[in-house]
Amino acid sequence: MKNIILYSLLYFLFIGNIVGQQTPAPKQTIDYSIEGATAHIGNGTIIENSLIMFSNGKISFVGSANSRIARIGTVINANGKHIYPGFIAANTTLGLAEIDAVRATRDYDEVGSMLPHIRSIIAYNTESRIVESMRPNGVLIAQVTPRGGTISGTSSVVRLDAWNWEDAIVKVDDAIHVNWPNNFSRGRWWRGEDPGLKPNKEYAKNCKKISEFFTNGKNYLTESTKNINLPYEALKDVFNGTKKVFIHVNGQNRITDAINLFESLGIKKVVIVGGHEAENVANLLKLHNIPVVLERAHRLPSSEDEDYDRPYRSAKILSDAGILVGLGMNGEMERMNTRNLPFYAGTYAAHGLGTEKAVQLITLNNAKILGIDNFTGTLEVGKDATLFISNGDALDMRGNVLISAFIQGRKLSLETHQTKLWKRYSKKYNN
Repeated sequence: MKNIILYSLLYFLFIGNIVGQQTPAPKQTIDYSIEGATAHIGNGTIIENSLIMFSNGKISFVGSANSRIARIGTVINANGKHIYPGFIAANTTLGLAEIDAVRATRDYDEVGSMLPHIRSIIAYNTESRIVESMRPNGVLIAQVTPRGGTISGTSSVVRLDAWNWEDAIVKVDDAIHVNWPNNFSRGRWWRGEDPGLKPNKEYAKNCKKISEFFTNGKNYLTESTKNINLPYEALKDVFNGTKKVFIHVNGQNRITDAINLFESLGIKKVVIVGGHEAENVANLLKLHNIPVVLERAHRLPSSEDEDYDRPYRSAKILSDAGILVGLGMNGEMERMNTRNLPFYAGTYAAHGLGTEKAVQLITLNNAKILGIDNFTGTLEVGKDATLFISNGDALDMRGNVLISAFIQGRKLSLETHQTKLWKRYSKKYNN
């Protein structure tokens, strides 16, 4: 009897989960023409009553539905609907963990401090139920990013519909991620210390460690004969300018210190992630052409004397200063909340940024920051047909109801374990 119970549990745990996953969509074989929708191109422009056509995974026409041009393939009547490029989430741990309370499912933080050679892509789980839940909200591409340590490792950009990580890759090993040290620390109240903020005596020492590591790596790469050092080898593309460094840093002084340090190292391709108080150093960011990936707008001000709505207005302030601004994730429950990415953009839209510029945060701007804008991020001829049709404004949870979604022209299933539960219980209460 015990064996029967055990086997039954194993069946529901493993076989049940397999059944719950959606089979990745097959390669596009049917051409599509979508007409009548309001097209949000992703570069700040709109086409009312649009016509979008695509075949073989690429967009072949973008224009007015009034154009006298033959429609191709299956025609989708989208009158009154909205069409968007697939939303792109930066700085996520999607597919790197499933259940935070179960250590065996967490694979985003390796042991060690300086780990530029650790590649998040090989740990990416395409079967994740959390990844599956992104698509019904229009999040179709994500940067899969490691966490922890001083140098967490190397991220990659993936499509959120694939058989395995090799199929999922949009851009492999796109950036190295550095966690800048804190210049303030809190007292450990459990040891009887004042829990308030106080200067971190180790700050300068920790900054020096980062400087020394990159300097030693640079010297290593110039040696003609050397013993192989994998962490230093991983810095090669950083110094030759083909790989970016994403610096996770908040606070005016810390951002300034980080920029100055990497400028002194000769590393030009730098991105600020988090960026609380980045508005205060906008001139420095503009001078060095450094983009900022903001976190969700739904957070508290970073200091006591900051305006209560400053987090909501930060995208507007930085954009007005000429800074390229994208939107990513961070903090507790960030994997699950990645599906709310469009609604965070909607909050920035409502606080001065405007709808189309807010759409840009999670389409063209993120594509530029991740280095994939030459083939995705906007609805343009020749780019990937990665897009979706929504009943209404996709930045508003009331309007973000998808009726169709495509990745490289492949028509996706929008069914997930969450939508199944929603349908089940909506029937219950409707009855």
